[in-house]
Amino acid sequence: MIRVENVSKQNSHRLLFIEASATLQKQEKVGLVGPNGAGKTTLFRLLNKEEQPDEGQIAVERGITIGYFSQDVGEMAGRSAVAEVMDGAGPVSLVAADLRELEAAMTDPERADDLDRILDRYGEVQARYEELDGYSLEGRAREVLAGLGFSQEMMDSDVGVLSGGWKMRVALARILLMRPDVMLLDEPSNHLDLESLIWLEQFLKGYDGALLMTSHDRAFMNRIINKVIEIDGGTLTTYSGDYEFYEQQRALNEKQQQAQYERQQAMLAKEIKFIERFKARASHAAQVQSRVKKLEKIDRVEPPRRRQTVAFEFQPAPRSGDDVVSLKNVHKRYGSRSIYEGFDFVVRRKERWCVMGVNGAGKSTLLKLVAEAAAPDEGTVALGSSVKMGYFAQHAMEVLEGDRTVFQFLEDSFPQAGQGSLRTLAGCFGFSGDDAEKKCRVLSGGEKARLVMAKMLYDPPNFLVLDEPTNHLDMATKEMLIEALSSYEGTMLFVSHDRHFLAALSNRVLELTPDGIHKYGGGYLEYVARTGHEAPGLRT
Repeated sequence: MIRVENVSKQNSHRLLFIEASATLQKQEKVGLVGPNGAGKTTLFRLLNKEEQPDEGQIAVERGITIGYFSQDVGEMAGRSAVAEVMDGAGPVSLVAADLRELEAAMTDPERADDLDRILDRYGEVQARYEELDGYSLEGRAREVLAGLGFSQEMMDSDVGVLSGGWKMRVALARILLMRPDVMLLDEPSNHLDLESLIWLEQFLKGYDGALLMTSHDRAFMNRIINKVIEIDGGTLTTYSGDYEFYEQQRALNEKQQQAQYERQQAMLAKEIKFIERFKARASHAAQVQSRVKKLEKIDRVEPPRRRQTVAFEFQPAPRSGDDVVSLKNVHKRYGSRSIYEGFDFVVRRKERWCVMGVNGAGKSTLLKLVAEAAAPDEGTVALGSSVKMGYFAQHAMEVLEGDRTVFQFLEDSFPQAGQGSLRTLAGCFGFSGDDAEKKCRVLSGGEKARLVMAKMLYDPPNFLVLDEPTNHLDMATKEMLIEALSSYEGTMLFVSHDRHFLAALSNRVLELTPDGIHKYGGGYLEYVARTGHEAPGLRT
């Protein structure tokens, strides 16, 4: 369907692709992977004809429809969410627009003399609309929006009042409703909660077109894709299989290439040693010349390109008392909506509670109550003795001073720390090299989140309260965070939509449902095994 043929592309002074080639065939579901800045979004723009290659070509089969979801959704306002989604449904939305125009023309007194022609045209367009299943369009649009977490009220409200994250979901719903021959999805899992993520996973599994997607959620990607295209060092390398297979195969390839490189280096050293030893002897001149020519003809094996990964280790946190936080008879309402009524909950030292529940169940509210960012209407929330709490939420980024650089922010936070350790800390959270000199005001939302987390974890509290800590983290940073938190000896209470994060770090589950609040010993994997579903209200 789509062929990338010997494409080279340069942005500013950065060479992104060097004679890169790959294919996307019918019904293939492909994961596009590579380090940040490797050119994933540029490749999407090339495939969508928003940019042109400097050399080579992108060949697309005639008549193929392409739907592209990017993180830049543009302005949306003046229409309901459902109308916005229906407007992006491809050919059927154009036919629907024709119908609306003809319906207006039929009631226009100034066009009464032309009514017969308008009626004939209306019959033709209506037949085409029926052929495209247009009369079920609104129902299908609402079904997609519901799957992505919209209530009926939100579907019918002006999309302009929605937050950026919800507008992203509207833009994604437009592509899903369109069902093009090829979907290009750049980070579709961002801004989704666990329930919406699992719904999207099932939708994409059942989608019969070709799919090319990026995602920082490895579990999400692994369950959908059957092929991986890796961007690294300007080339595209294809692996058949899911993400897990790709990781294993890439590691094996690296190991084999390293062994081949080392064998060749040993052989070269031996030949060079012979040449150096005998080059001055006339009796060995022919042998020396023969070996020099042999070395000139050898194709040199390159060592494998190793992606730079930096490990992060916690400093030991001070020990807290055995009871870390206690909620007694807590009531909390927002307007007429009751979130908690007589809620009792205790978190004990070294417990790692993940909090699960559908949108509006009270997950973030619980974390705010514990962190004293919100007060209960009735009841008490009490921290235990010697508890040093670290609270991470998306609004935490507001504390960053705009004119300070990333590194200055860390220096201000830890004036006694050495520059080397702070540079290592910055590198762990994605601010290596020149990125550490960026001013805080130009950072993206994801970069701000990483910086706030870096500050919190450098001098670790003994009680971490984390609301969606993995939002915007790439896979490498997420893996580093999981590894670091695995050895953390404090207590955790957290909300996350990332199943890999949930499975790796939780040892207790608090499930908030309309039927009541349920507590499970054991972590997320035990919860799934016992309940038979991956999130409240969903069946596997």
